[in-house]
Amino acid sequence: MKYRINLLPQKETPLTEKIVYFALNYLRYIIVITQLVVIAVFFYRFQIDQKIIDLKESVDQKKEILQIVLPLLNQASNIDKKTMAVKDIFIKQQTFQEMLKYLLSIFPSAINLTDFEASVDSLKLTGVSTDSHQLQSFYFLLKKDNKFDNVNLDSIKKIENGYSFKINLNGFNKDK
Repeated sequence: MKYRINLLPQKETPLTEKIVYFALNYLRYIIVITQLVVIAVFFYRFQIDQKIIDLKESVDQKKEILQIVLPLLNQASNIDKKTMAVKDIFIKQQTFQEMLKYLLSIFPSAINLTDFEASVDSLKLTGVSTDSHQLQSFYFLLKKDNKFDNVNLDSIKKIENGYSFKINLNGFNKDK
């Protein structure tokens, strides 16, 4: 067995030698790792830049699509408004037609109209009746059928050839 005994005390290494030793042995690993991190960040930056470019192109494409589609949407909105207006007109015409059809179906033959005013859901009848019972039954039939919300006999006068009258009919309900 061999022993090695060193009786000389070890010399204290100066700080500069320690720094040089550290720099030569460990700093190169730190530099290599730092360079790898920098390269990884550099490639990651390329990926992020490419995504940003793709997103900008996508936004530009969508802006162009909106610019193309916006006039079409405005035109479709205008057509929709016109269609709704036409539907309202058709509904008003159908209601008015049903109102006149109902009135003509119950109108007695002994009554002659001298004036007839019509609006969307109301009628004003002015006329002459030769038979008071026919006028009375016409008035009560209008009340009883309840097709109009308001049935008013405004005036009735006895004249030489019968009875002059004015009837106001308001609020026609075709469902009743």
